[in-house]
Amino acid sequence: MKPIYIAAYSQSKFGKLLAVTQEQMIASAVAGVCAEIGVTADQIDSGSIAAACNFSLHQQGLMAGLLAGVPGMAAKPLEAVENACASGGQAVLSGIYKLQAGIGETAIAVGLEKMRDDQGRADGVRVGAALGYFSDPAERGGKTFVFPHIFAEIMQQYMQHWSVSEAELAAIAVQEYANARHNPFAQMQKVEVTLEQATTIGGNNRYLIDGLPLKTYDCSQITDGYAAMILATEEGLKRLGVDRHSCVQIAGWGQAVDPLQHQQRHVLEPAGAYRAMRGAYAMADITPAEIQAAEIHDCFTVMGALGTEILGKAKPGKGAAYWADGNAGPDGDCGINTSGGLIAKGHPVGATGVAMIGWAAWQLLSKVPAPLQVGNAEHAATFNIGGPVCASVCTVLRGPQ
Repeated sequence: MKPIYIAAYSQSKFGKLLAVTQEQMIASAVAGVCAEIGVTADQIDSGSIAAACNFSLHQQGLMAGLLAGVPGMAAKPLEAVENACASGGQAVLSGIYKLQAGIGETAIAVGLEKMRDDQGRADGVRVGAALGYFSDPAERGGKTFVFPHIFAEIMQQYMQHWSVSEAELAAIAVQEYANARHNPFAQMQKVEVTLEQATTIGGNNRYLIDGLPLKTYDCSQITDGYAAMILATEEGLKRLGVDRHSCVQIAGWGQAVDPLQHQQRHVLEPAGAYRAMRGAYAMADITPAEIQAAEIHDCFTVMGALGTEILGKAKPGKGAAYWADGNAGPDGDCGINTSGGLIAKGHPVGATGVAMIGWAAWQLLSKVPAPLQVGNAEHAATFNIGGPVCASVCTVLRGPQ
């Protein structure tokens, strides 16, 4: 296979983009990533675009057509991809697949989501209904907020099966909020959370579903944001005028989907997720022990724990303890979600997977703020999920050689 490199990455600040439209977000994403390396959109051979709520929140399909409307992007092989919250990662894989198939030498992956209104307000019921479409219809009955409810059940199952405390899971959120304080792109950059705050019921922190352990600080954010990445072969880098030796390589990738049907899923040890991660490691020819930085899909703290296990940094049931013991901090065994993760950086669904890979690449390029920089990192990994632990996209990145 052809080696694939990240020629450039760019993103918006995550949070509230107010009156900006999806069309404007796409145009800004393309312009921003092209500006990173001083190229124009007409130098890009193909593209993929990811969004998850464009139909349900904006009554807009054919997102590839909006991408084609950006000057320089028309009349090219473009496609929209959707794999729930793994849509962004899927867009990156779509670009890789095109390059491997010989459809040009450069590709752009764009991810975006506009989840708040033009005043920055979030309609939780409306967003909850839109995201609920990515679940098994049989699971939706009686659930006002479908995904928080489903993951509250997963959280309870995880805690009971592995004898894990709420405090151990809350430690994940506390570390991520601490990381976000140093990330200028993070939605919750100005918010500080202590373990006492994250475990005490009151004020901003409450149980979301009666009888289940999920609390406000266990949850990711409702977020506007966009991210874009230019991928290239070695020939593509030459055409763009980018030095291969200054680029991060996507050395391995894997993708798999577990059944959406609740009775067919094994959420505590999801087979597809493990298979995708193992595939990415095998392609890159490295082991989990060689990963020094990672971005994993912590839509809820229980996924931060599960993701750490799927990453191979902890055994099943030990993911939360890995965080509680300080191993996931920027100066720990492996800096995980140094961006702040979905919980504190934000979760603009279609952009999330692109942003995870982008931040991991920045880690390998020593481009993140100093307090978040993992020392001497040579490899990084990402794990992006969609639905209730169904769709999985994993990558392994290798730093400049």
